[in-house]
Amino acid sequence: LEEITPKPVQENILKQGYLEKRSRDHSFFGSEWQKRWCVLHRRTFYYYASEKSKQPKGNFSIEYCSAQLAFHLRKDSRKKCCFELVCPGKRTYEFTAPSPAEAEDWVDQIQFLQKDLSSLTIPCDEEDEEELYNDVDSSDSLNNTSHNTTLNQDESNIEMEEDDIYEVLPGEQPQIS
Repeated sequence: LEEITPKPVQENILKQGYLEKRSRDHSFFGSEWQKRWCVLHRRTFYYYASEKSKQPKGNFSIEYCSAQLAFHLRKDSRKKCCFELVCPGKRTYEFTAPSPAEAEDWVDQIQFLQKDLSSLTIPCDEEDEEELYNDVDSSDSLNNTSHNTTLNQDESNIEMEEDDIYEVLPGEQPQIS
């Protein structure tokens, strides 16, 4: 039985378009470049025979792959349109984009996704940060706050006995329950 790979959900597609993919099988005349419809999903790179194909010809996780421009893949006028995805322990996938700018965009999108996958936080712009935290004066006050919190926790550990959650003020006797 053939394994069925579902087509990625449209909303989760970050980039798609035609690329030439170098075939893994090298013929007598050298490697062959085949036009493929490629789809970059959140964690997976899919490639199809055409845009209308339902079943991918292949797919692989981009999580541990490295993406970089690879001008050495071709000797012709399209060499600046090449990039590769090196997947450790698996193989290297080689592609040619329609233009050097497109190749760079594919590499940038894949690298962006990988940073996102390796991070536990969602990146945000500095402008957004100011809007979300408009009650904080500056980034310096953020550092001071976290520093003070650490100091206060240490001090409170010294002052607290048992499970007392109230601060003992100077001149007052703690209530014993």
